[in-house]
Amino acid sequence: MHFRANVVAVVVNSTGHVLAFERSDLAGQWQLPQGGIDVGETPVVAAWRELQEETGLSRDDVELIDEYPEWTAYEWPEAIRAKGRMGQVQRWFTFRVVDDAVVPTPDDVEFRAWQWADRQWLTDNVVEFRRPSYQRVLLR
Repeated sequence: MHFRANVVAVVVNSTGHVLAFERSDLAGQWQLPQGGIDVGETPVVAAWRELQEETGLSRDDVELIDEYPEWTAYEWPEAIRAKGRMGQVQRWFTFRVVDDAVVPTPDDVEFRAWQWADRQWLTDNVVEFRRPSYQRVLLR
């Protein structure tokens, strides 16, 4: 069993709120855009790709302003371990919107709704097994 390499995109506005997305498959479960790093892809390139795919936001809408300096990791609950993976290790990237009036377009595959959220609210409303990573990065 191993951990899957992954990236997380934190999008902030001028008031410091983060762009949170409601999962399509789990009503009431909110999270940040994230996804796997493809073979041959750097973490930062993966972050830009995942952000575009899942939210429709591009370099015209956001600017990269920070990268969390360490990998974070979490284990998936036994019931959802698949393909021999224990969980995920993640690199976190922070983007700032160019204009607070930006409107993301959830992909309707992973996400169905979005909102600007307080960091603590999002941490409280992410699925429990991801919460330690959110606390470590978002609430630092």
